[in-house]
Amino acid sequence: MNSCQSSDTSGERKRWSLDNFEVGRPLGKGKFGNVYLAREVNSKFIVALKMLFKSQLQKANVEHQLRREIEIQANLRHPNILRLYGYFYDEKRVFLILEYAAQGELYKVLQSQPNGCFDEKRTARYILQLSQALGYCHSKKVIHRDIKPENILLDLRGDLKIADFGWSVHSPSSKRTTLCGTLDYLPPEMVEGKAHDENVDLWSIGVLAYEFLCGSPPFESESNAETYKKISKVDLKFPSHLSPGAKDLISRLLRHSPRERLNLEGVCKHPWIVKMLNPSG
Repeated sequence: MNSCQSSDTSGERKRWSLDNFEVGRPLGKGKFGNVYLAREVNSKFIVALKMLFKSQLQKANVEHQLRREIEIQANLRHPNILRLYGYFYDEKRVFLILEYAAQGELYKVLQSQPNGCFDEKRTARYILQLSQALGYCHSKKVIHRDIKPENILLDLRGDLKIADFGWSVHSPSSKRTTLCGTLDYLPPEMVEGKAHDENVDLWSIGVLAYEFLCGSPPFESESNAETYKKISKVDLKFPSHLSPGAKDLISRLLRHSPRERLNLEGVCKHPWIVKMLNPSG
């Protein structure tokens, strides 16, 4: 990274440093550093300041991944994608200036629910927002590849924000073969070592919808080997409390063949989503 500049709203270049911010309480702890609540001194604008230690990034050999993450996220503008306003660095640390999502991690909100799951109406709202955000990403040739509750935040109004683009790629045409993401959310093509494309994100939506409604991912098992096997066979079992509409949406997304998965437009228009969000319609 050879610059610590970012565009402000007037289109001029702004050079940031730690002196521009009043740093407050910690919001969370990441693998390579911490996230803090912060306020820009002049405008009083509230942000989340993510501090990463260069030594830890180098040790894990992920500097290239961070560069790619910054490049991708800084260029995305969507109401359900967390804004990356800019970044700067000093001798030992890299700082990302991020949009502040007041309700925090969706994962923690999910865990705090009765029975550890959301009702169908709330799930439908999140799945719609997620699908619209991923549709925007795919239109920009960005594949996310690591959709899971830990990588999603909620803002003050309770709207969903995709927050972590660490495994994302800008992939205009080629198929990719990197095994990445989190085991419970990996699609069959990744598990089986085949090439993959943006359809991996469709599978993740299906897994997420299932976890929102049931409290755990559909292929979760005692061992990694067992999880791999279940994913590869699409060994999908639904609890009895799920409505036929929810089961239909999930089973249309969790298809072994990437080509057979319901596309994002289809998710947004699915009768169950429409019914949940427009009960009178």
